[in-house]
Amino acid sequence: MTELENNHVESTNETMEDALNSFQEVKVGDIVKGEVLAIEDKQAIVGIEGAGVEGVVPAKELSTLPVDDINDTIKVGDVLDLVVISAIGKDKENGSYLLSKRRLDAKKVWEDIEKDFQEGKIIEAPVTNVVKGGLVVDVGVRGFVPASMVEDHFVDDFEGYKGQTLTFKIIEIEPSENRLILSHKAVVETEKEAKKAELLESIKEGDKIEGTVARLTDFGAFIDLGGIDGLVHVSEISHAHVAKPSDVLKVGDKVEVAVLSVDPTTERVSLSIKDTLPGPWANIEEKAAKDTVLDGTVKRLTSFGAFVEVFPGVEGLVHISQISHKHIATPHEVLSEGEEVQVKVLEVNPDDHRIALSIKALEEKPEAEAVVEEEESYDLPEESTGFTMGDILGDALKDTEE
Repeated sequence: MTELENNHVESTNETMEDALNSFQEVKVGDIVKGEVLAIEDKQAIVGIEGAGVEGVVPAKELSTLPVDDINDTIKVGDVLDLVVISAIGKDKENGSYLLSKRRLDAKKVWEDIEKDFQEGKIIEAPVTNVVKGGLVVDVGVRGFVPASMVEDHFVDDFEGYKGQTLTFKIIEIEPSENRLILSHKAVVETEKEAKKAELLESIKEGDKIEGTVARLTDFGAFIDLGGIDGLVHVSEISHAHVAKPSDVLKVGDKVEVAVLSVDPTTERVSLSIKDTLPGPWANIEEKAAKDTVLDGTVKRLTSFGAFVEVFPGVEGLVHISQISHKHIATPHEVLSEGEEVQVKVLEVNPDDHRIALSIKALEEKPEAEAVVEEEESYDLPEESTGFTMGDILGDALKDTEE
């Protein structure tokens, strides 16, 4: 063999050795890059860069999400970051190694989630399924929300949550067991506390705001102000008497309320509905003008007269002299509390919240009294009446005696 031939052989051997040495050894757990060479029957054939060998990526190992059509996820020519799961026997076709993109993605997701957990961050994820005991969510890996951690109130049916994207606080994480426990309730409670603090800081006595009736009790109504509940005592619901809040309000009603007091320490807010409504004496001169006839209810009886309610929260006085044409010693002789009566307005004083009323003005006067009043009212010559004064008084007295 000539020297030239010897040199060529040596050069060829060195090139092959260099090529063989340039290939990396592939081991289970290695992270490699693989170029998609072909897509066949729910799997991808990839060439492992730097190794000179091929690998297989099953469709289920392509993504952390379910893959319905592998062609929607990858295409020939894509270069993927993969992790080596296991070696495939030499007699197997379509590659020497089983590879996964999903597990590599999940590893990074777990790292990110663990970082969010340490920093106390709130994460966002869609609800993918409703199962017994709670919700399943997708955060790149499977997360579980126990039923008790979905809301801060009881939920009877969780089906409506499927497909929703919610915010969550990470409660527990264990990557080695693929265990991720999340809570939406914790986020809701934190947000409510923040709103409550902000509201307590912003509202003050005298403010008028809109709220929603949240709960009704025998002593009042709790109004949701958008972050905190305030109480409207039953006495502050209306200018008229209210026996039970449920008589005039129902849960869900939108109401305007006035702030009576705010105590940030106890987080108590006292409210009034009636302070936002026109007072019972508003426009009373129009509603109860002089000579107006009104229906009313006897509320109180005193030695000097009867107080009659003619409008909710508006009482007028029927003086004892205006109760009856007959002489009475006390109003109790002819009236009783709760009795319905008709009254005539004699005088109205809106500034002092006073109305003078009369019952007898609407009743027919007894005949004898009418005769006496006629005698007192008219000063006519005796000859013009046809009767002497004695005749008139005599007849009147005779009627009175009868």
